[in-house]
Amino acid sequence: MSLFFLPSTRLRLPNLSIASGQSYLSSIANLSNMGRGGNFRKGRGGGRGGKRSRDDNRGGHQPYTRYPEVVKQNDRLERYYNDLLQLPEEEREQFWAALKRELPNSFRFCGSKGHALAVKNLLQTRYIPEITRITYDGAIVEPPKPVPWYPDGLAWWMTTPKNVVRKFPPFSAFQKFLVSETSVGNISRQEVVSMIPPLLMDLRPGMTVLDMCAAPGSKAAQLLEMIHRGEEARIRHVIKQFGGSVDEIKSADEDAARLEADPSDDGRATGMLIANDADYKRSHMLIHQLKRLSSPNMIVTNHDATMYPSLRIPNPEDPTKPNYLKFDRILADVPCSGDGTLRKNVNLWKDWAPAAALGLHLTQVRILVRALQMLKPGGRMVYSTCSMNPVENESVVAAAIERCGGPDKIEIVNCADQLPLLQRKPGMRKWQIMDKSGRVWNSWQEVEDHAKSTEDGITPSRLVESMFPRPEGNICADLPLERCMRVYAHQQDTGGFFITVLHKKAEFKAKPEEIRPKEKKQAPKRPLEEAESTEEAKKQKTEADEAAKTEDVVIEEAPVEPVEEVKAEEVAPVEETPATEEPAVKEEAAETPAETPAETPKEAPKEGEAQPERKQKQQGPYEEPFKYLPADHEVIKNIADFYKISSRFPSDRYMIRNATGEPAKAIYYTSALVRDILVMNEGRGVKFIHGGVKMYVKQDAPSAEVCRWRIQSEGMPILHGYVGPERVVVLKKKETLKKLLIEMFPKIANGEWQKLDEIGERVRDLALGCCVLRVEPDGDDPEFNEHMALPLWKSFQSLNLMLPKEDRSAMLLRIYNDTTPLINMGIKRDAPKEGAEAKKEGEEEVKAEEIETPVEVKTEEAPAAAEEQVKDAEGDVSMKEEPTA
Repeated sequence: MSLFFLPSTRLRLPNLSIASGQSYLSSIANLSNMGRGGNFRKGRGGGRGGKRSRDDNRGGHQPYTRYPEVVKQNDRLERYYNDLLQLPEEEREQFWAALKRELPNSFRFCGSKGHALAVKNLLQTRYIPEITRITYDGAIVEPPKPVPWYPDGLAWWMTTPKNVVRKFPPFSAFQKFLVSETSVGNISRQEVVSMIPPLLMDLRPGMTVLDMCAAPGSKAAQLLEMIHRGEEARIRHVIKQFGGSVDEIKSADEDAARLEADPSDDGRATGMLIANDADYKRSHMLIHQLKRLSSPNMIVTNHDATMYPSLRIPNPEDPTKPNYLKFDRILADVPCSGDGTLRKNVNLWKDWAPAAALGLHLTQVRILVRALQMLKPGGRMVYSTCSMNPVENESVVAAAIERCGGPDKIEIVNCADQLPLLQRKPGMRKWQIMDKSGRVWNSWQEVEDHAKSTEDGITPSRLVESMFPRPEGNICADLPLERCMRVYAHQQDTGGFFITVLHKKAEFKAKPEEIRPKEKKQAPKRPLEEAESTEEAKKQKTEADEAAKTEDVVIEEAPVEPVEEVKAEEVAPVEETPATEEPAVKEEAAETPAETPAETPKEAPKEGEAQPERKQKQQGPYEEPFKYLPADHEVIKNIADFYKISSRFPSDRYMIRNATGEPAKAIYYTSALVRDILVMNEGRGVKFIHGGVKMYVKQDAPSAEVCRWRIQSEGMPILHGYVGPERVVVLKKKETLKKLLIEMFPKIANGEWQKLDEIGERVRDLALGCCVLRVEPDGDDPEFNEHMALPLWKSFQSLNLMLPKEDRSAMLLRIYNDTTPLINMGIKRDAPKEGAEAKKEGEEEVKAEEIETPVEVKTEEAPAAAEEQVKDAEGDVSMKEEPTA
């Protein structure tokens, strides 16, 4: 029996079967077309036939319209932040000058550390030397450079002017590199400051982490990489202890594997990421981003973060009692007004208004309180925004800590010693609030005094007490808010950002949310309306008090299952929104880039543990259920027998997405914890959108002896080490792989297998169907050292490396620096024939080959509208980080 192999240079191969490559190809090709604020400018040449005249107005439609450039000036914005920040005059000028400059382009190398370093080395050795030879106006052009504070130099940025990028061919090759590596998930376009929050979470293998507002997914991808950190080395350690052979692996003692990190499950990662977003379409954008990492340890959900449901998990101590998941780490990168993104969202210069931040304050507090409730005692969470306004930052942190019991329960972590090269400012202890009219208030007492001096006694619109610094005597009056981090544009040529790290010291019962005072905009009520309003206010207060009384974070006393007859309409009516600020947020939709999804039902905010069992109205299109297959299912046994899969690979984690419970098109694989959560929360109103990795896809087979389930490329990195030698082809030479990449359907019949050099005889003797092509470089070429496993299909006449065309092209460029067009051998071999008969014969043969030798099928889970949004978001970096920084 052969050795138990796994990739030696990376944890996960990129998702080579992802159908989203084209959206990335369209999004970052031509950095030279990047307009202000990250928006791509339309080409000026019109359609075919070249450049049209500006006088050409066919059909009454002007082919090209020049829009006036946004004036980067806003008196209220500048007055507020000048008074608030109190920067020295020289620094103040630098601050505003930086905000008026365009943001540098930035990107991050993804995947496991070993593979990311390999791709980074390719940038440094192949492309940067060419760029540094360029001179412009007598000076050497500045090439891309690493971000100084990012670990291992895996984040890069470039400030090269667009006219230089357009003019010089070396940049064209660099752009092709960015496009191809992004399409297969090796590079992520991400703003530099948005990379900070995951780095401060101290996320370690084996931990469970929740990203509450995750779309579009750049930070969630960072978290997922951290969950799998070291997995590759752990599995190699297990292999070594078991001696490496399949027979030894089957009979080895389970206690032989004693690993320092994440020791269970034979070294496989046991941690988990739940990535959530309140908007259904953006949740599919999230799937699009995270599927590239091919992780079985991920779930995507679609919930309002202010009322995220409790998730039931097994209770080993007493299976009869419910047990609810508490997270080790939580990231709340909340929706915000986004004025830290002025450099890429230039419309904010004319649209900025203080009401945008005021309308989001209470929603942000609710999200943070809910996150702290779901955090384990001893756990850590990060709260962040891309806003510079303290009403969304320090005031939210103080209000949430106050509601959660004060500094005895929640501590602000001092992160001054982390990321030492990152320049930052401390958080504010005192600040002012600007209302909708532009008036600035220093304290809540000042607001109350003003209200008393008016005839109606009404406070200025949208102002609430929690927005202001805490007065003396309050339990949060001495909070060390200076431990919060503020990053300004002029410090390191970035956008503006705010980050706070919180540590949960003990469980707590959250205080009820304060009732918002009457606002000036309300019209005087008639006596009858006033009486009704008073009764409603009393009712709301009673409900809030009851919620506070019944709240209990003790796991054993979590809410019980609901009665089945209760309907969603009866349990969660949309009208029940006491003390909610959502209408205020919607009212300011034109003034803020922050998203308040209109599709999310607005339920009454409950303090403490959310009521997960209550059924909610279905949002978005119907999602197929998650059904797990028994380990002894006939299909699973057939697959294991055909591929000779080791018994050490778990057979009880296979899942399908249909209500029948029988495999139809695809079979997925998940980690054990993901399985437990999906199974135990079925029918409880939890909106799961995605989970697991597609492992097998059903395929027409040429005979009954051939397994009808082929291994999908995204599942190959997980499975291939457990596949028996009978279904493995080992490739060592660089040129052999190149031939398989360039030639589609290379023939192997009639002795043509000899053209495949080292693998020819092995392929000739191999039984029909899917197998593993294991690439193990022989070491002769230092540039060819990438170990990988790819799906290969053998039919009667030919072979097929089952990768999409764009992924083949990406590998050719990365490994060989080759842009040779792909050759479809199924069509080329019929070229000498002539006439209709030859054409018909060729078509039939190609059709037969495609049935016997399937091309990697791209499948899309997102609806068409969501896919369009994905393309837009990934083509515009500003959308990728707005409004969740």
